[in-house]
Amino acid sequence: MELWREIDGYCERMDPGYWAEPVNALTNAAFVLAALIMWRRSHGVPMARGLCVVLGLIGVGSYLFHTHAQVWAAILDVTPILGYILIYIFAVNRDVWGMPVWVALLGTALFIPYAALTVPLWQGLPVLGVSAGYMPVPMLIAIYAVLLWRRYPKTARGLLIGVGILLVSLTARSVDETLCADLPLGTHFIWHVLNAVMLGWMIEVYVRHIRAHALEGVARPR
Repeated sequence: MELWREIDGYCERMDPGYWAEPVNALTNAAFVLAALIMWRRSHGVPMARGLCVVLGLIGVGSYLFHTHAQVWAAILDVTPILGYILIYIFAVNRDVWGMPVWVALLGTALFIPYAALTVPLWQGLPVLGVSAGYMPVPMLIAIYAVLLWRRYPKTARGLLIGVGILLVSLTARSVDETLCADLPLGTHFIWHVLNAVMLGWMIEVYVRHIRAHALEGVARPR
């Protein structure tokens, strides 16, 4: 059955065993740790706490993938990531841009065709082309940051910091197998650690914006 097909896509994995990727598996604790830290820093903002839960699930899903390394586990790996992206877009649309809920939902749904159309543009890119499936994300964050700069410069700067961290982590993800001969451990674990930092930071940016503009109708904690 296709769901049970084994996947060997990382430098550290040398056999199909459960602990064939111990570093890649255990560094997923970074996502859970980031989720716990941001839960404490969320100041009770419901959408932020929802993102914290999904952030923790990203760690669980990725752990399952780097231990079982099968198609079903890969699905559990990528599903929470997509969920985090969509929830975050909706939160920014509604609580930063101040869009009505239906407009925020529509804008969120547009991420799917946006990603489908732009992924092929990144596939031929040196180094980062390996991670073309993720490249629409930093691009979209950067677009949001530019558009928000004059209205909310602090929030825009926070988003751009997130873009920088994400690009470094994507580079680590992309060069994993390329550097196998020199680094048998690979570099995928760096992607885990930096991505956990980045996703936690994005929650921090959102919470700071909500708290700074809590008295404005456009950005109230809900």
